[in-house]
Amino acid sequence: MKKLLIVVDMQKDFVTGALGTPEARAIVPRVKQLAESAEEVVYTADTHLADYLTTREGRFLPVPHCIAGTEGHRILPEVYKAGAKVFEKPAFGSLDLMNYVKEGGYTDITLCGVCTDICVVSNALLVKAALPEAEVRVVSSACAGVTPEKHAAALLTMESCQILIEE
Repeated sequence: MKKLLIVVDMQKDFVTGALGTPEARAIVPRVKQLAESAEEVVYTADTHLADYLTTREGRFLPVPHCIAGTEGHRILPEVYKAGAKVFEKPAFGSLDLMNYVKEGGYTDITLCGVCTDICVVSNALLVKAALPEAEVRVVSSACAGVTPEKHAAALLTMESCQILIEE
């Protein structure tokens, strides 16, 4: 069984910065624990450019965040496993990540991070589409949504799509 942990967007702007929430701060110890114990871990990084506010996403969410080269773009050092691969992504899901898991022959993929209802669900569904027979799970206690209600709704959606939800 080839295992992979995907840590989604645990960046300063989503935890302590422009879009940080108490829920995101609360999951840091659990994400750190998962990363430290994982055989292999990769990260996604929401990545925008200085023109973010002129983009489609910027018009819907007019809060500059995760701008490449800024402190807010950095993965939190306490959850980052040295030398791990980081997939920068300009959108909610990463096609590069999907191809990586497909080509890597992974059979057991776990996801955690933020935001459950946006980037975690997007990447979990891409992984499930790429590897329909793989064991794909999300650790709910290591995820935070935009709101607790949206977090819960995203977990239900993923469960409906045969993604295992673990505490």
